[in-house]
Amino acid sequence: MTTLIRKVWELVSSRTVSSSESTSSSSSSSSPSETAGFGAFDRLPTDLLMQIVRLVGPKEAVKLSVVCRAWRCVVSENELWIFFLKNQKLEEENYWESFAFSETHLRFGYPLQTFSGESPQLSYMGIYGQRVQVPGSVIIDGGSGYCKFGWSKYACPSGRSATFLEFGNVESPMYSRLRHFFVTIYSRMQVKPSSQPVVLSIPICHYDDTESAKASRRQLKEAIYKVLFDMNVPAVCAINQATLALYAARQTSGIVVNIGFQVTSIVPILNGKVMRKVGVEVMGLGALKLTGFLRELLQQNNINFDSLYTVRTVKEKLCYVAEDYEAELSKNTQASFGAGGEGWFTISKERFQTGEILFQPKLAGVRTMGLHQAVALCMEHCHSAELTGDDAWFKTVVLSGGTACLPGLAGRLEKELHGLLPPSVSNGITVIPPPYGADTAWFGAKMISNLSTFPGPWCMTKKQFRQKSKIKLMW
Repeated sequence: MTTLIRKVWELVSSRTVSSSESTSSSSSSSSPSETAGFGAFDRLPTDLLMQIVRLVGPKEAVKLSVVCRAWRCVVSENELWIFFLKNQKLEEENYWESFAFSETHLRFGYPLQTFSGESPQLSYMGIYGQRVQVPGSVIIDGGSGYCKFGWSKYACPSGRSATFLEFGNVESPMYSRLRHFFVTIYSRMQVKPSSQPVVLSIPICHYDDTESAKASRRQLKEAIYKVLFDMNVPAVCAINQATLALYAARQTSGIVVNIGFQVTSIVPILNGKVMRKVGVEVMGLGALKLTGFLRELLQQNNINFDSLYTVRTVKEKLCYVAEDYEAELSKNTQASFGAGGEGWFTISKERFQTGEILFQPKLAGVRTMGLHQAVALCMEHCHSAELTGDDAWFKTVVLSGGTACLPGLAGRLEKELHGLLPPSVSNGITVIPPPYGADTAWFGAKMISNLSTFPGPWCMTKKQFRQKSKIKLMW
């Protein structure tokens, strides 16, 4: 860095030699050390200084801030740190957008701060430095079907396994089952529970706003905290999957459609809080049913697989949702796939018939409303509740879950909602596919665990748990 600065200074000095000669009488009174000092950079153009600092990188930029006033002014500019953040060589897409969203809306914890006008001006240099000091944390996304776990500093989950715990069950063996679950995860990660905080993503459960449902949620949450603190985890943050999926989409309000393992939940969220008083809609149809229905369709064509896992892989690789189901029936939709040691095979209409049961459950013999009808009902409830001055808060729909990644699902749902709802409600509706695929909730947890203020406002410590001072039912 010193060599670079010296060369730049020599270049600038040679360009200004003529002006120096014209003022030789005044410059002769200056001491050699003052002329050669770093303070001489104060005479350099700001844009040139900015180019230099961009070249040296963020760590060296911080060192330059103590050299002289000119460097200090340039290094403190948000423009510089936005450049650094946008150009970091990270595997995570849209890192800068996620950084700006999380530090603006999530850094002070729950309940989320709301802004009536412009968002507050932040010092990105200070936040960048604070983030470097944030300890790594363990993230566990305890899905209803599959669990993803890993380090917050990693680009993606480092491990996955079938979930053998139903989080909604609050019967007597809950403590032992929870402990077995967490001990298994920490063992697979080969890490001591006492070494770092944990951010836990949990499927939304006990959907109602009744006193009984509230008591069940509270009992479950306290059981989770007790198990983890008994394992000496220093701090715990537990949030439902729907809210984390919303954060991953860089939203604080909206409707999350979470296609889980056995059921699909439609969850209205306002400023990070699940609006149970409005109503959480639940469809008795999830990823397992779609996989089973595909298996039935394949068997009808004499295509048999011993493993349901293989059928699920076929669903993920070949299936999609048709924009117009009836029109799709007349098209040639054949596609081939090689399933490991089971050889190659070709399927056609099964590709879009599988996802169609989300909109026409009767095709699979399921007696429940279609996905578009459930979401429309939720929107009508949100509209009638008049929780805010306008209806914009519930018109962003975020899809979550592995099955929600089916190509065409977001577009089809948006189309159906516009056709089903009156213009006063449907205008402005946007459906967002899972931002990070099947790992969307995990990335929402990662967003929180990498905040400059983490773990402070988001986590509970063992002492706070004993005092019951910070328990908030966010899920």
